[in-house]
Amino acid sequence: MFEGGGFGVGVTVNTLDESPWPPSVLPPGVVERPTRLGELLPVAARTDAEIAVELQRIDQVEARLAAYRAELVAELAGRRPDSRDRQIGEPGAASPGWLPGPGREAAPGVSEFFADELAMISCCSRTAATRQADLSVLLVEKLSGTWAAMADGQLDRPRGMALAAELLEPSRDLEPQILAAVEAAVLPGARELSIRRLQAAVRAELLRHDPAAADRRREQAARAADVTVRPMRDGMAQLSVFLPQDMADTISRTLDGYARMAKADGDSHGIGQLRVGVLYDLVTRPWDTSRPPVTAHLTVLAPLGALRDPASAPTAELGGEPITAAHLRSLLEELDALCPGGLQAPAGGTLHLALTDPVTGALRAVVARAELERLARRGCARHPDSDAHENCGCPVLDRPPPVDRYRPSAALRRFVTTRDRTCRHPGCRNTAGWADLDHTLAHADGGATDCENLCCLCRRHHRLKTHAPGWTFTMTDDGVLTVTTPSGVTRITRPPGYDDETARAAQPENEPAPF
Repeated sequence: MFEGGGFGVGVTVNTLDESPWPPSVLPPGVVERPTRLGELLPVAARTDAEIAVELQRIDQVEARLAAYRAELVAELAGRRPDSRDRQIGEPGAASPGWLPGPGREAAPGVSEFFADELAMISCCSRTAATRQADLSVLLVEKLSGTWAAMADGQLDRPRGMALAAELLEPSRDLEPQILAAVEAAVLPGARELSIRRLQAAVRAELLRHDPAAADRRREQAARAADVTVRPMRDGMAQLSVFLPQDMADTISRTLDGYARMAKADGDSHGIGQLRVGVLYDLVTRPWDTSRPPVTAHLTVLAPLGALRDPASAPTAELGGEPITAAHLRSLLEELDALCPGGLQAPAGGTLHLALTDPVTGALRAVVARAELERLARRGCARHPDSDAHENCGCPVLDRPPPVDRYRPSAALRRFVTTRDRTCRHPGCRNTAGWADLDHTLAHADGGATDCENLCCLCRRHHRLKTHAPGWTFTMTDDGVLTVTTPSGVTRITRPPGYDDETARAAQPENEPAPF
């Protein structure tokens, strides 16, 4: 019986007496080739659950192989020290002013020609070999915990390499203890995060431990902003823009808004084609003012402590990506320039404040500034004349109430999209602004239209949940979603910023709303 399920018979044939001549002739129809894994490990005989288990075992083997490969590359790199290279001033040495370009520099302490050797071994480009060498040395020498998790099959290859790649450039000027602290903070939960959220978690820890260095890297990156064109097949090309994230989010949401307007007006083109057309028109015909104005909605998560004490407070976020306190201040200054008189909704736009639980990070309320000010002035409605009304503990603001119908109220939509931010299906990053609000327990089956039963799913994953057989979706009151595939694999997604372990430990049952 094979590990992971299934039965098979393995046969090994060894030649005992081989004659050099004449060569053996195989019977007609018989081909000499290596035995394929699918022949040793029969696929068709496995159940769905056994196939899922086998795929997970392959993920573990690939992680272990990646760790082994990193160990081999790092060992070979260590045997090619840069002391063997021609030194500056010697004949044949590289010019001191020679800049080979991003991704082509030799790893510290390693011969400048090692990447050429590795490229020959792996049959890849020198740029790819340089990156492979850098990541291997980083994993083995500085990220030993990540390397060990991959070597033991506890962390899959994509997540392990993504974690290392996010730390590759910062590691060149980070103190070893900071690098170790970032790894220690992110690694325990890395397997439960999508690649994008794992990368964001690494960036957030980098900002928290060394915000000054992060601001320096951001300023350097901003100076490298550019627009490039890459020819593609079939007469197409790829236009790439490297720019600050707030600008990118604004452009993307503006294009999407105009494209959806055109779609609503009956344009039969695909939504992607419409976005491209809008971009072309806005760039080549800036004088055309026939389009109605579109307001791009940006989500900035700014803990109050991020402005008061950046060193000890959680980092702020822009569009789900961590930013430093200095970056946050510059964004607020720009918003203040658009909204004279303080933080308020810009012309044609909206402004809502999200209040989260200070312990668990769970979203508890979403409110407009004017409403929050009114509640603060009024205080507790149950004790309006009491001197202790500020400390009575009565909630004055909480989640929006449920509605007795299928379609959610505007307040429910605002709360759920603010809580989820993206489609909640594991690994999906589609924005919540265009997602469906889906009843986790179907409304037709008695599911309530409330915060505890609604979550954001993009149209594809909404259709999957509703129509694909064998899938199950369940959600807790705080929005922790559990998705199980037909083959029995379970994945859990949590609202951004929510810590369910802290919630279970810190919050007793039936605790009143904190606001």
